[in-house]
Amino acid sequence: MIKSIQQFEENGAKNLTGVLEKFLKDPQQQAEFIYGITDSVVQLGLDMIAETFESMDEELRNSGYRRRNWVISRRDETSLITSLGTVRYCKTLFKNKKTGACEYLLDRIMGLESHVRMTEDAQAQMLEEAVDSSYRKGGIRASLSEKVSKQTVKNKIHDLKFHTKPEKIENKKQVSYLYIDADEDHVSLQYLEKKGDITKPRSNTSMPKIAYVYEGAESEAPKSERFKLINPKYFGGIYEGSKGVEQFWREIYEYISATYDMDAIKQIYINGDGAAWIKSGRKFIAGSTFVLDKFHMQKYITAATSHLMDSSEDARSELYGAIHKRAKWMASETFEKILNITENEAQRKKVESSMAYILGHWDGIMQGLRNKETQVGCSAEGHVSHIYADRMSSRPLGWSKHGVHQMAKLRIYKANKGNMLELVRMQKQELPMAVGTEERIYLSSEMFRSESKRLTEEQRYVERITHSIPFPEVKKIAYFKNHIWGL
Repeated sequence: MIKSIQQFEENGAKNLTGVLEKFLKDPQQQAEFIYGITDSVVQLGLDMIAETFESMDEELRNSGYRRRNWVISRRDETSLITSLGTVRYCKTLFKNKKTGACEYLLDRIMGLESHVRMTEDAQAQMLEEAVDSSYRKGGIRASLSEKVSKQTVKNKIHDLKFHTKPEKIENKKQVSYLYIDADEDHVSLQYLEKKGDITKPRSNTSMPKIAYVYEGAESEAPKSERFKLINPKYFGGIYEGSKGVEQFWREIYEYISATYDMDAIKQIYINGDGAAWIKSGRKFIAGSTFVLDKFHMQKYITAATSHLMDSSEDARSELYGAIHKRAKWMASETFEKILNITENEAQRKKVESSMAYILGHWDGIMQGLRNKETQVGCSAEGHVSHIYADRMSSRPLGWSKHGVHQMAKLRIYKANKGNMLELVRMQKQELPMAVGTEERIYLSSEMFRSESKRLTEEQRYVERITHSIPFPEVKKIAYFKNHIWGL
């Protein structure tokens, strides 16, 4: 970093002085003043990064320890997109004496795979934006001075891998009741695997599932009518077919069993609209029972009665009365009476559909009437809108099936307060150990003594410049030697 700081003292300081002078002459040009400072500081940062990378590479070239197993092959120019901008620097390609394999040892030490052209911080910022807005804006957000193509952003998101195994908790939580709300979104597909492969009209919709486990609900503030879920954990993605549904519920069960003391739980309520895949959760979640979402119950009752004009309110009251009396036969008779006075064929189909829905989910409705003090309302519709629809289905966007799954996973990851930088780092593959790796033979203290003798006059300049460097050059070299000895 010495050269870059020297250069900044010689040139950057002059630029800053010029920017400041222009601002003092015309104080209304504050935007230009701030832009000028930003450009100078960003350039200093890029220069410092590039110089640090090249100094690390130089240590590798000069290392006697490296010469035991590796010889220099050539030196290449390269670049990395960072959140500050593009860093351009040179790095050395080394050849292993035993295997003949060639490798950029600097990449190994920095944990960079051969195909990576973007640093972790840039990727994290790209995901932070793309999860909320678009691939294009994600490419803009990745770096201050470099635009990443939306295709690159798309490829990065399509390649993401998400870990589903829950963390092990030594002292599991003890709660009496747990709640699981479940639903799905409807996302329009532009294609399945590649453009033009959708032929049937009904195959252009993908339905990512969503479910979340929580311990109840509480008021957001005293006297507030708004409620928030207690310790929610979200799950989601495209899980198709019976095997997909089973995998989905098993992931949820693994989380519950890893987080909560199952013996302490009295009841687990699964809330939803009654879809077969939601009700099937009872097979995989021990001690669970299905409760029909009141929103959908009311929706179907309204659909069956809205055409009755002045009599609609009486019909609804009769249906709700049958439900509260737990009299399925009474509800059936009320639907039959509605059908008898409904002549329009389209409206009759709505009544028949509502009748099948209410009577078909009668047990779920009755479960909602039992133990009211331990139950909370289902908020799945709102969560589908907030977590999925805001990004995937509320706007005219075209998706592939894999794209829907990956974005659903990314939205779920964010809903669980996941850190995008940690997600980027989870993608990193374990680099294979270099042939010829040997045990470290020096202690750090010995390394400090030997390296301090090798400091050049240029390196000692750090001690004399007016701008103090918090990380002495001797320590930088010594710490880096630790990594060289692992080659």
